[in-house]
Amino acid sequence: MTDIAETSMLRRAAGAEAEARGSPALDALKPLAHVSAAAWRALSERAAEPNGYHLPDWQLAVNASARGRTGASALGAWDDAAGLIGLLPVISLWRAYRIPLPALVNADPYGTLGTPMLDRDRAEDAVADLLQQARRAGAHALILRATALDGAAMAAFTTVLRDGGMAPVVLHSYLRACLEASGDADELLREALGAKKLKELRRQRNRLAESGAVRFEMARAPADIAAAIETFLALEASGWKGQRGTALGSHEGDATFVRRAVMALAETGQCEIATLRAGETPVAAALVLRHQDRAFYFKLGVDERFAKFSPGVQLTLELTRHFCADPAIATVDSTAKPGHPMVNPIWRGRLAIGDVLIPLRRRDPVVAMIRATLALRSAIRAPARRLVHLINRGQSS
Repeated sequence: MTDIAETSMLRRAAGAEAEARGSPALDALKPLAHVSAAAWRALSERAAEPNGYHLPDWQLAVNASARGRTGASALGAWDDAAGLIGLLPVISLWRAYRIPLPALVNADPYGTLGTPMLDRDRAEDAVADLLQQARRAGAHALILRATALDGAAMAAFTTVLRDGGMAPVVLHSYLRACLEASGDADELLREALGAKKLKELRRQRNRLAESGAVRFEMARAPADIAAAIETFLALEASGWKGQRGTALGSHEGDATFVRRAVMALAETGQCEIATLRAGETPVAAALVLRHQDRAFYFKLGVDERFAKFSPGVQLTLELTRHFCADPAIATVDSTAKPGHPMVNPIWRGRLAIGDVLIPLRRRDPVVAMIRATLALRSAIRAPARRLVHLINRGQSS
């Protein structure tokens, strides 16, 4: 019923617009599943800005089975010579926020980064085409959730809008932790944590070693990834995420998506799974994506029986050393929430992330209505978000 309501709303908006200008409505939305994976992969190699969550093997797996995230549509920009030059998976504003107004929102990629994929040499052309397709679909605005504010993609949107007498509107923004991986890991950790904290973490590691020799493993090859993803899923489901039903393994569709995605990405070297063991016992595991010169710290699972030894922190220290030693990686995006109590003190770099409203017409009263409605929704939900944040902090500490 939701999909019928979304389609009906967009078609009504498109029809009204078409009637006003005396031409038939154009259905510019095609199913994301119908986008050529080969063309998408080629675009990812030319992307102006890295985003591991918009790699085709990841996003198509999400779209196929992840809970609440299936059935997205696609705005795609094509060039006869270059092929696919821009791609934005989208859903309706109704589906995203239950707001019955004519806007499109970037689809949730099961990761906290929605930066669109644009050809680095044709970024502004791609943006112009994406915006035109959105207009033809009847939308009056695009909402780009969890988008990098200081990168090449937002710069291209800003330029195209400025040429049309418009400007993007940042609805919400924050800074999140990242690792600038070009430095010496031990020096970075000393500056971030200080000698006293590092000494305490070494003591905890030594205590952990009483349960067996501590070792760090990084699975990259498909055969190793196949075993490591099961370890990760079991660890994540063993703790409070499993109890609350939010672990990936708690839902068949989510587990299916992540198994499919990591196996496909392992074939191209774009996925790694880190595991920390005490003897033969895995105490922490993390799933990491790679795209161009950036890595993305997706999720962490820990065995809470070892919580007093800080297994998640211990694994993050090992990942810091791992990526600082990798010349192919310049930055690691924590993809964590703002103020994350575990990763923020360790990784002191910061990325500006925000939700951005992209108007599609100058001085459009519908855009003002969309903006006001989103602001009201945010104000109503803010107290609940603060409560959840406090609860999560307590569980993570």
